[in-house]
Amino acid sequence: MKKYIAELVGTFVLTFLGCGAAVALGCGSDTASIVGTAVAFGLAVVAMAYTIGGISGCHINPAITLGVFLSGRISAKDCGMYIVFQVIGAVLAAAVLAGIVSTDPSAVITTSTGANACTYGAVNGLIVEIVLTTIFVLVVLGATAKTNGATNNFAGLAIGLSLILIHLVGIHFTGTSVNPARSIGPALFEQGQALSDLWVFIVGPLVGGALAACIWKLIDTDEK
Repeated sequence: MKKYIAELVGTFVLTFLGCGAAVALGCGSDTASIVGTAVAFGLAVVAMAYTIGGISGCHINPAITLGVFLSGRISAKDCGMYIVFQVIGAVLAAAVLAGIVSTDPSAVITTSTGANACTYGAVNGLIVEIVLTTIFVLVVLGATAKTNGATNNFAGLAIGLSLILIHLVGIHFTGTSVNPARSIGPALFEQGQALSDLWVFIVGPLVGGALAACIWKLIDTDEK
């Protein structure tokens, strides 16, 4: 149970700090806000990796959990429970953020909760999310692999930095999800387009996570 709770806490922190930065900076209003939001998500992952990585592996993302499961590193039970607790953590974070915004909207640049939406349509958004999630989960699987030896001690840093890069590309198109839990929480409170487009940010990242697992199995040199 401790590792499930760790995933809840980690996903809460990621969603609150990442989406909170997007709200506070008015993400998308200028280049600086996009870069700031990207850095916030990346640093949140780094912080949590070195906080709960030794407890749960710090997935804090259903797409990562699915990729890890398909790679044979966790059980089906843990896969399901991780995802449930990740979603709970994201919903709680979005609830707190929505409460802050509604209490004093003048304190932030935008009243958004940092939810995702397909700026250029669902097909465009789906492609973007699949490609970016595949890259991201592949980095996670590779950086944490036994074949990397001592270098996997720096996995948290590699994963966080890659998430920054992914956000720099994806924010313009979808706001960047690559994480169904991080999208579900804010969408439940923002409603509107965020809710109608939510399926893209569930299907896209999960497909990307599965593709990453397939690619990793093709190139992994670790003998099972």
